[in-house]
Amino acid sequence: MSEIERESMEYDVVIVGGGPSGLSAAIRLKQINPELSVVLLEKGSEIGAHILSGAVLDTAGLDKLIPDWKEKGAPVETEVTEDNFFILGEGGHMRVPNWPMPPLMSNHGKYIVSMGNVCRWLAEQAEALEVEIFPGMACSQLVFDGDRVVGVVAGEMGLNSDGTPGPGYEPGMELRGKYVLISEGVRGSLAKELIAKYDLSAGHEPQKFGLGMKEIWEIDPAKAKPGTVTHTMGWPLGKNAGGGSFIYHLGGNQVLVGFVVHLNYKNPYLYPYMEFQRFKHHPVVAELLEGGKRVAYGARAISEGGFQSIPKMVVPGAALLGCSAGLVNVPRIKGNHNAMLSGIAAADAAAAAIAAGREGDELSDYETEVRTGAIGKDLRPVRNVKPLWSRLGLWPSLALGGFDMWVANLTGWNPLGTWKHGKTDAQATGKAADYTPIDYPKPDGKLSFDRLTNVSFSFTNHEESQPCHLRLKDPSIPIAVNLPEYAEPAQRYCPAGVYEVLEGENGPKFQINFQNCVHCKTCDIKDPSQNINWTTPQGGDGPNYPNM
Repeated sequence: MSEIERESMEYDVVIVGGGPSGLSAAIRLKQINPELSVVLLEKGSEIGAHILSGAVLDTAGLDKLIPDWKEKGAPVETEVTEDNFFILGEGGHMRVPNWPMPPLMSNHGKYIVSMGNVCRWLAEQAEALEVEIFPGMACSQLVFDGDRVVGVVAGEMGLNSDGTPGPGYEPGMELRGKYVLISEGVRGSLAKELIAKYDLSAGHEPQKFGLGMKEIWEIDPAKAKPGTVTHTMGWPLGKNAGGGSFIYHLGGNQVLVGFVVHLNYKNPYLYPYMEFQRFKHHPVVAELLEGGKRVAYGARAISEGGFQSIPKMVVPGAALLGCSAGLVNVPRIKGNHNAMLSGIAAADAAAAAIAAGREGDELSDYETEVRTGAIGKDLRPVRNVKPLWSRLGLWPSLALGGFDMWVANLTGWNPLGTWKHGKTDAQATGKAADYTPIDYPKPDGKLSFDRLTNVSFSFTNHEESQPCHLRLKDPSIPIAVNLPEYAEPAQRYCPAGVYEVLEGENGPKFQINFQNCVHCKTCDIKDPSQNINWTTPQGGDGPNYPNM
């Protein structure tokens, strides 16, 4: 495809991704200098279509970006009034009191929100400042000039399934900028390319991930408690995997029900989606949901590596923002505030560089601000929680992690130093011969649902004639390696039923149903052979989340 000629447009700053970090950067750039030309490209059909988050929002980023957000009508309304934390057993539960928790763990003063709707509102603020926003524009390639990133290719559409141009082929455009800000979210394809090309993870721990699955329920109004936040750990995962749940009471009798499985689990027979469905049958959850109805479903990966896993974030001409850099605070289960703060910091650095007559260099001031400013101060004290949990299990990590966070909260010093993560999540996967298959109960269609039924509630759609965006480096590996050694875990770790092993006349066959893909990136992360490369489908395809 190198012979294709594309039109080119020049901007001061090109932003890839319409999440909280990208939108915050766009707004901040225009606040600093309204004359700057800023374009934001979003692969979803609209801003918010691919946004999925818990979410309890710490408004630190929003306060800094738009201090009068309340007066401007931001969809940030349901303040947290009750904060619960439970350890679940199979039939019962134990409440952990709030008083032993470090202050940073408190959700009081935070807000339960739909981040999809917050991003839609942020897009309105950006457009009012004359940021050019183009949804449905997947950025499929980086554009380089020597060692420098100078832009992206966006909007290529109409390819046949074999990758050749179809009758309605559109080559897309090159959007070039003095700086390119990559805010694709977790495990974005362009960020992944930059991290590999420039060896940005050198000297840092490998990034760690979780798989977050979420349903929105409309419940009996008598059970609705707007402002109530509940987190759980323990059953049904037990010793099989780390993780937990969240239950957030939004307004309008809606409850956000989510389940997170840490992707460093060993047992290849573990089925994260079915663990989520089983969780809803716990008496604490079932009592809340019975008589209600699920109205939406989605899934996405979550960066969990924390401070020690943040890669170098700048290369000549480009910077990684938000979840592209991995700025989630794992024990707080929050990352949107840091995403917004990173967008602000990147915009400050880019605007200052342009004002000084620079372009295409490394925005080192941005890197310094992230590591030493508010984001670093948020992530550094909690940096040992994830590796402690991974190595020691739930109870020791609660005790030691709590101690480490308390001392860091009081003194700014972590007595446990900095623990390492070790293996990647793919490398953590064990051999099938060492484990026993897990027998999961069949979904009842009332509280629990099969994958394909639930995927229909993500409103996902892909043009079927396009090339499969889930690319195998070696098509033989799923059957020749992953099936005999790992019982081909792609059948189970994907929360959308994309991957199947089918029995045929000539033996088993690996099938990819890419039309189901909800863009969670789990396959790119967890495949034990690292054989699956997630790339962007054509723009506008994928989930269409209404208010995740």
